Amino acid sequence: MEDNTARFEKLLVKNGLKRTAPRLQVLEILSGRDSATSQPYLEQVMGKDADRVTLYRVLQAFEEKGIIHKVLDQQGTANYAICSDGCSAHEHHDEHVHFNCDNCHKIYCLDTVKIPALKVPAGFKVDRLNLIATGLCASCSDKVN
Repeated sequence: MEDNTARFEKLLVKNGLKRTAPRLQVLEILSGRDSATSQPYLEQVMGKDADRVTLYRVLQAFEEKGIIHKVLDQQGTANYAICSDGCSAHEHHDEHVHFNCDNCHKIYCLDTVKIPALKVPAGFKVDRLNLIATGLCASCSDKVN
């Protein structure tokens, strides 16, 4: 089994991106979390390893290449999660429900809960589809019960 660094380096090369320390670090952080991650959190964790502009460019490049997808939390802050293997710069396949926990404020990708195809009127073209559910995540609902 290959280590994460080798896997992430292959992912960057496959997408025509240079293998830089900030890019590898962002992939490592995002893949190690069970919920979507905000840019402010990434800035905090990365510290002096990447300035705000570098981090913004990394996230923008990853989103454009289909490596990550963005979901907004209840305050409108962008959060990022790793895309499925089938995503690319030309097509995203992340048609799953996102879950915002009202208690811990984490955002979860519910990959097994698919959003059904949406039939729109003639002349309309859907570029992205996002369904956000809110409530208590499994961890927070266990604490309530």
